[in-house]
Amino acid sequence: MNNTKPTPPALRKLLDDARQALARGDHAQAGQLAAHATQVDANCAEAHYLAGRICLDTRQQGRALEHLNRAVAIETENAEYATYFALALAISCRYGQALQVANIAYALTPADPLTLDVLGGVYMQCNAFERANAMFRRATAALPDHAVVRFNAAVTATFTGNLAAAETHFDTCVALQPTYWPAYGLRSRLYRQTPDRNHVEALRTLLAEHAGDIDAQIHLHSALAKECEDLGDHAASFEHMRLGKAAARTRVDYQPQRDSAMVDALIAAFPGTVDSGSGYGSDEPIFIVGMPRSGTTLVERILSSHPDVHSAGELMDFGTQLCRLAPAGAPARLCPELIAQSHRYDWHQLGLRYVDATRPQTALKPRFIDKLPHNFLNLGLIAKALPKAKIICLRRHPLDTCLSNFREAFAENSAFHGYSFDLLDIGRFYIQFDRMMAHWNAVLPGRILQVDYETLVAEQEATTRKLLAHCDLEWHDACLAFQNNPSAVATASTAQVREGMHRRAVGRWEKFRPWLGELDALLREGGIDTSAA
Repeated sequence: MNNTKPTPPALRKLLDDARQALARGDHAQAGQLAAHATQVDANCAEAHYLAGRICLDTRQQGRALEHLNRAVAIETENAEYATYFALALAISCRYGQALQVANIAYALTPADPLTLDVLGGVYMQCNAFERANAMFRRATAALPDHAVVRFNAAVTATFTGNLAAAETHFDTCVALQPTYWPAYGLRSRLYRQTPDRNHVEALRTLLAEHAGDIDAQIHLHSALAKECEDLGDHAASFEHMRLGKAAARTRVDYQPQRDSAMVDALIAAFPGTVDSGSGYGSDEPIFIVGMPRSGTTLVERILSSHPDVHSAGELMDFGTQLCRLAPAGAPARLCPELIAQSHRYDWHQLGLRYVDATRPQTALKPRFIDKLPHNFLNLGLIAKALPKAKIICLRRHPLDTCLSNFREAFAENSAFHGYSFDLLDIGRFYIQFDRMMAHWNAVLPGRILQVDYETLVAEQEATTRKLLAHCDLEWHDACLAFQNNPSAVATASTAQVREGMHRRAVGRWEKFRPWLGELDALLREGGIDTSAA
């Protein structure tokens, strides 16, 4: 029931002062005032809401969940409280619950544009991109001159395929706030730039004006790398890639030996043929794995064009449940120490918890795709927890794969892409990926369908039939027209996969051959065949 009784003046002042302290970023004072308010009235929804907001800002996720849950229990029809409770759930990786609470907030029709913006962000984290886009459109209509809201609207317009709207939002964002650096690189990727339609000179001017700003260097070099490549200036393109990545690398603590130690531990933990008889028997999941930028999104679009398949996006759920169910005494994170204890898992429980964590989204159709490329590390664990799950691994020419990772502007704080800020680090990571997949293919005979990107491009129908047969799916003509798939795409390939099949990305590395010599030598030394496909 809702708490509609009048707020006493003394409590009202505490709440108003807490809101003002929160607005100016004084979390210490805001926290003290909100805590005092909850002591004055333990059933004051607004006091618990403010306490929860402060805990979110100070990364006290457990306490944030407690306070915000209490706030929505007391006042069930407050869209703002429900929105921030959904946000707390999403931050805690409880995406299924977050989506359910977000839908409650949505049904309460929030009017405040900043609440709409937060709710859109929750939907983004839950891979509900169409609904996120709807929230950001409403927020933009109410706050047309808010750069951050414009940026968010641009991103989801990109994901949902409305590239013209995305360009308008990006242009408006940088006009309102010229130092909103992420907008430049994303805008450059919307279209293939031409001599008559590009931003090269404007980007170079900005780059010179902000030579001491690392964020500017990262994003402007990335934008220039894309646009110079489109214009055929591959030397300039590669130099901008190198400079942008070097700027980002100063912020990244990447140590290649950690990845090799992880692969060593997985090989040691699964030395022979994997017994998968004790897992959860759902046949719903289809895992698409591989190196990033190897064609995983293309295969996802093909399969999700089938009427029986839902694309759930790049889910974190398997890794999250793996860590939550870590055996007693093992670290609650994927690391060699946890892997060494993996024989102690309750595999049925892990598989069940994984499938449950994907709800309610994945209950829409008989099958769903989990397209987190880095699940290639988890394949032995997945095979034991989900013995009926289908697994597809994408492979692409090694130099094209590594170059494409170097071209992409991954976030410096990414949990998965720390290797991507140095070309030789990418090569070292590729060697570990290749070593890991060779082992999984040996110990999981028949479980993994390997798909070569180049073969898929050259033999679309034949490869599509193999994909569908591997997944026990009947043939459907829509899978050949994947470019007509209306669902959102939230990866770096969002613009490309809305085109039909093409060969433009095959052999791209040859245009950059003069700058790939060290990488080529490193890969060959690691046993990788880099001869032209």
